[in-house]
Amino acid sequence: MTMHAWVGYGGTFDPIHCGHLAVARAVRDALGADVQLVPAADPPHKDATHADASHRARMVELAVAGERGLHVDRRELARDEPSYSIDTLREVRAEVRDATPIVWVVGADSLAQLHRWHRWRELFDLAHLLAAGRPGFSLDPAGFAEIDAGLADAIGRRLQPLDTLLDAPSGALALLPMEPPRTESSTDIRRRIADGEPWMSQVPPPVAAYIDRHRLYARPVSA
Repeated sequence: MTMHAWVGYGGTFDPIHCGHLAVARAVRDALGADVQLVPAADPPHKDATHADASHRARMVELAVAGERGLHVDRRELARDEPSYSIDTLREVRAEVRDATPIVWVVGADSLAQLHRWHRWRELFDLAHLLAAGRPGFSLDPAGFAEIDAGLADAIGRRLQPLDTLLDAPSGALALLPMEPPRTESSTDIRRRIADGEPWMSQVPPPVAAYIDRHRLYARPVSA
């Protein structure tokens, strides 16, 4: 694994599941770099989390334990204010050399909403974006014109091949198709747990044990 790039994969991980791990491994292998999984404290562009930050971070730690090149970065959990990706990337850029490539991994579903993110255009001043395939969300750049013209323009100007992403410190967008796309969904896993349906196969075994032990996502027992 190279130490000449900082690669972050942010998310609520509520809970982390096998699809998240598959993306992290694919990014690690494609870039030949360590990947930092960055649990969010309170992401403004998503609904409130269901498990508190300490539980979510611990599940990520359990999921990546023993995984080559995968680590947990808790920096966002220490913030009292809302957790914005731009702030995380600004922190990282201040910690690494100006010439160090920074890559921020997002899902194709998040890429389709990028124009709604806080100061989204400034992300490219600090880092590259790497979009991983998600079921139901096309990575075809032409399709983004129907979502937002400014987003489509940014994607069209910044898109470059994945194998050239680490040639510069920031400013580009690359695509990482996941074929077939992983179908796991944290929302569906939480629903399955609450409804008593099978779910354990969709998360790493240590995470399943942790969820079960702490009764996370279960419906409250009626008195």
